[in-house]
Amino acid sequence: MAVSESTGRARFLDNLGKVYAIYTLGFAGFFILMALLEKAGASAQTIGIGFLMFTIAIYAIIGWLSRTAEVDAYYVAGREVPAVYNGMATAADWMSGASFVAMAGGVYFGGYPYLGYIIGWTGGYVLVNSLLAPYLRKFGCYTVPDFVGTRYGGNLARFCAVVVLVVASFTYVTAQINATGTIAAQTLGVPFEAGVWLGLLGIFICSMLGGMRGVTWTQVAQYIVLIIAYLVPIIWMSNKQGFGIIPHFSYGEALARITELEGQYGLKPAAEAIKGVAVLTTPANAPEGKGWAMVSLAICMMAGTASLPHILMRYFTTPTVRAARKSVAWSLLFIFLLYFSAPALATLTKLQLLDPNLATSVIGKAFADVSNLEWVKHWSSVGMLAVADQNGDGIVQLNEFFMRPDIVVLATPEIAGLPYVISGLVAAGGLAAAMSTADGLLLAIANALSHDLYYKIVDPTADTKRRLTVARVLLIFIGAAAALIASLQLTGILGAVAWAFNFACSGLLFPLILGVWWKRANAPGAVAGMVLGFLAGSLYLYLVFNGLMTPWFGLDHLRFGLIGMPVSLIAMIVVSLMTAPPPQEIQDMVDEVRVPTGGTILAQSH
Repeated sequence: MAVSESTGRARFLDNLGKVYAIYTLGFAGFFILMALLEKAGASAQTIGIGFLMFTIAIYAIIGWLSRTAEVDAYYVAGREVPAVYNGMATAADWMSGASFVAMAGGVYFGGYPYLGYIIGWTGGYVLVNSLLAPYLRKFGCYTVPDFVGTRYGGNLARFCAVVVLVVASFTYVTAQINATGTIAAQTLGVPFEAGVWLGLLGIFICSMLGGMRGVTWTQVAQYIVLIIAYLVPIIWMSNKQGFGIIPHFSYGEALARITELEGQYGLKPAAEAIKGVAVLTTPANAPEGKGWAMVSLAICMMAGTASLPHILMRYFTTPTVRAARKSVAWSLLFIFLLYFSAPALATLTKLQLLDPNLATSVIGKAFADVSNLEWVKHWSSVGMLAVADQNGDGIVQLNEFFMRPDIVVLATPEIAGLPYVISGLVAAGGLAAAMSTADGLLLAIANALSHDLYYKIVDPTADTKRRLTVARVLLIFIGAAAALIASLQLTGILGAVAWAFNFACSGLLFPLILGVWWKRANAPGAVAGMVLGFLAGSLYLYLVFNGLMTPWFGLDHLRFGLIGMPVSLIAMIVVSLMTAPPPQEIQDMVDEVRVPTGGTILAQSH
């Protein structure tokens, strides 16, 4: 069995380019088929269901073919993923439902302070590449808590890292399942609460059997779908509006036109708030001091990027340390393609709604006409959009059109009057983005609990079969809990993701960085840094979010990492210097980690 599995894997790795080229052509063929069916009179729901079922079926097939009973393959994909494909998988893992579904909506409603997300999430990879990824790969562990436990020694540090990982990753995964629920509600016409469970089922199919190996090859396929789905509507809409097929350098004219129209319509606050949706233009939503708002948000997102275990785990899968470095560069390229496009999409969509010269505009039109638009009725029926004639003049004013930021990207094809096949494509792309990240996050949680808590602390004698069984059972329970929390809609997708990044950097950033770069850092210092940083950030979040205290320095609940990180750093340095240095063999190992050549340090006994 082991021989046949190894032989099949080698054959697959030798033909990666051909496999994914055939897959891309097949997906393009399916898109053309759906377009022909729409022309022949197929319903929108039929097309939407077709896109979702086809893509989920492909992911399921890849997950099934990647099934494994090998520990090394399950946890780190056998450490054999080439750099370019690991870059694509990392980009899919990274460009979550927040990036695909909610990012443009944040820019759309909040303006340039929300570019802090894009700057932070992209800039964070500079930290990952320069400070962590190659060194963690050379260290040779399976998980981030595994690195913490081995570097600092003792089960207490390992346990603390597991707790921070679980809280941050669980918060993040609820946002992804929220995104799948939004997409399912739109495409299948089911309630949001049912959509989250349908999305979870698809996520399980991809990650249950193959672990990191299955998730890796599925994420490569998901990246291809999501980037095509994101770029096609932008190119199409830009061409219709007269900005050419590459609007990224020319949509400044659209911004100027939007500014002119907003001045013309007036930016009055909405007469009433409508639960769950936002007014079309809400400059008051951005924190005071927009420059500081963007900078502080970018810092938190950048630090969180370098702390999130499911991203750092991706660099444990490359064959060599050098491949890990190259993989980060490829990741940035593939991520750039989407992030560079999000502001353009937000701008062109807003212009579609505002400009009376465009057939699809709604502001300034008769209330009865707007209410009867098919796409307005569709999104209103699932509780994500509302038009309210609050002043009774029969005309839709700028402050009388409400929609959830999370639907801006999904609704754009309908807003722009594009064929419904484009809406189906976008839904498939959004689902791919949310599923790929959810796969990585659930795997990070399950692997940490099964490897670092169960195997390393509870039962060190557990055999391979028992360890993988525990990991798969945990995957089911954690996913179900996340779906339950997501169905409550406690916060928007972007807000939940920001919390996850802040939790991660409050507790893990400095224990990881100092673990590589300061050999005097010891176990008591690491424990103090993780516990006090995480608690300080969490307490600040609780007090500010519930209105129990005034935010310090304009730091709202999306930026509490700037409270947790300094506490973590100071606590770690002070406690490390007040206690005994780590053993000499640990210090020598830290020196060796920073040498750019040589093999993996740990002879894996996992």
